Amino acid sequence: MYTFLIGILILLTGYLIYSKYTEKQFGIADKPTPASKLNDGVDYIPLSTNKNMLIHLLNIAGLGPILGAIQGILFGPIAFILIPMGCILMGGVHDYFAGMLSVRNNGAQITELIKKYLGQLSYKLFIVIVSIMLLLLAAVFVYTAGDLTAERFFKQTDFSLNNPIVISLYGTIALYYILATLFPIDKIIGRFYPLFGLLLLTGTGLVLLGFFTHGINLEELNFHHLNEHPLKNHILPMFFMTVSCGLLSGFHSTQATIISRTINTEKDGRKVFYGMMCLESLIAMIWAAGAMHVYSMNILPNNMVGSVNVINSIADVFVFPFLTFIVTVAVVVLPITSGDTALRGLRMILAEAFNLNQKAIKNRLIIIIPIAVIIISIILWAKMNDGSFTLVWRYFNFVNQLIAIPTFLYATVYLYKTGKNYYITLIPGLFYIFITSSFILNSPIGFGLSYKTSEIAGIILTIISILAVFKHLKREKNKEQE
Repeated sequence: MYTFLIGILILLTGYLIYSKYTEKQFGIADKPTPASKLNDGVDYIPLSTNKNMLIHLLNIAGLGPILGAIQGILFGPIAFILIPMGCILMGGVHDYFAGMLSVRNNGAQITELIKKYLGQLSYKLFIVIVSIMLLLLAAVFVYTAGDLTAERFFKQTDFSLNNPIVISLYGTIALYYILATLFPIDKIIGRFYPLFGLLLLTGTGLVLLGFFTHGINLEELNFHHLNEHPLKNHILPMFFMTVSCGLLSGFHSTQATIISRTINTEKDGRKVFYGMMCLESLIAMIWAAGAMHVYSMNILPNNMVGSVNVINSIADVFVFPFLTFIVTVAVVVLPITSGDTALRGLRMILAEAFNLNQKAIKNRLIIIIPIAVIIISIILWAKMNDGSFTLVWRYFNFVNQLIAIPTFLYATVYLYKTGKNYYITLIPGLFYIFITSSFILNSPIGFGLSYKTSEIAGIILTIISILAVFKHLKREKNKEQE
């Protein structure tokens, strides 16, 4: 258990030290935030610090930190070190700058920040990529939440469109998504998310408590055999593509910009954006530890290793039977509370793109109705085609990590122009250019090249990116001198 505890110590120490350094590089100021100066009663509304923290935690913590963790731990105990280090040096930095640069730019969404700092061409590319990602995520989470609810609460085994219970659950969740996207943030999300957040923390806390009350079998880090993945998947790039939400997730950049419109002071940014990323990383580590125990005790058949079924097994092993209901509800809530804010983020992105003021409900409906039609179409297609859900999820994982790159790069431009240490964002950005490019070149859902070829090509693309970044920074410097 020492490796697990060392990982937690890295996470705690890193937050206390590196988050303050990150905040110093950004340079917080005592000035009005968008929540107060642009209050429109819909998206721009001041909320308390604690409420913002819990809302943001639920925004970013879908099933990703749990599913990613129970799959990532297959690489062995090295996961207990890579998750917290990745969170501190990359994930927390990414989320902090995504949120705080939005605060500094009147609550601008990721696409508008890309336009401002990286240019029109990057904006046109990523507004398409981000929109597709958010649509896929919302559709997948309607699908996932519906199936989880049907299985755990209604004991269903048939998840096809022929089952009226499943169809009813999909419809109910989709309707909730639309209402949560349509209504002002304080009416539904602001009221229920803090409760859901406490539920998530309670459920995860019960699992952690079970480690000590029931006992747990954890491997220690062995430097002679770092990678223990049963399928021999390589740590680079597969680990960093598998463990996203607990380590680094580009999706968070679309959620931090929602909360940028509700925080009261820039001082809250470190707790809300960096802090909640660290808390999500802790949640991922706890579930990863539970999964390692389940795998080592051979509780599940091999075909269920890394699947959603592991979640139920962890709850059954570590949580007292009369309390497993809490864990189940907490897990079911996760996809629901990320899917609705994915749609909210998409509405806000499209509203900026088409210059539609969101104070009028008709303008919100103009955006929401077409989105709802597309999502329903994706769900119907996925249900009628075997294997399509897995395919959609794999492409989502790739796009999710891909959109972390522009956030690191526009943060780099900001830090460069303000004379601060821009390497804290540039290095993670370049690292993920290598990770995402080598992954898609090697993956069957991409180009299917050999591992060695994809790694070499990934390195070449990263070098080209370095040259392009410094050329862009030089151009920005020349603009300021004119």
